[in-house]
Amino acid sequence: MRLFAAVVPPDAALAELGRAADRLRDVPAADELRWTGRDGWHFTVAFYGEVPDETVPELSRRLERAAARTPSFPLALRGGGHFGNRALWVGATGDVETLGRLAERAGAAARKAGLETEEHRRYRAHLTLARGGGAVDLRPFAAALDTFAGQEWTVGELALIRSRLPRSGVRGERPRYEKVGGWPLTGTR
Repeated sequence: MRLFAAVVPPDAALAELGRAADRLRDVPAADELRWTGRDGWHFTVAFYGEVPDETVPELSRRLERAAARTPSFPLALRGGGHFGNRALWVGATGDVETLGRLAERAGAAARKAGLETEEHRRYRAHLTLARGGGAVDLRPFAAALDTFAGQEWTVGELALIRSRLPRSGVRGERPRYEKVGGWPLTGTR
């Protein structure tokens, strides 16, 4: 199954972001972007790709340990940016250093569970709002998010999410996400 580890903002934070994202629909060329669904908004901390079913229990045990080593921490959605013309995102403020450590631990959990992972890159906290595919200039969208600042919340869980990619080929169809595990951040180990 296709899996990733994530931090999912609470409903109130997602509602704030939803109001800001709705305003982006007035930016020229907004209808040419592939917008992510609000039910799938999250901060990916480690992407695992296809994981054999028999590996999931070991990965889960290792993620539980990673969560237990990480204390809960404050975070808020803030500002925006883009990766070239491929992806538009909203960023984070607060204890992004601890979020980065959680990402490192989630990556190490995969390696210790026997999964091959991509080369290690410095974690950059972002929540993807839309994909551009290279044809649309995402700078005006990112600029429109410059002043966005959501309310702070406490991150208290590391989630393991299953991603089901669209298969129908219907324009606008989005991936479906299903939480398969979650562990509290306790900072006790």
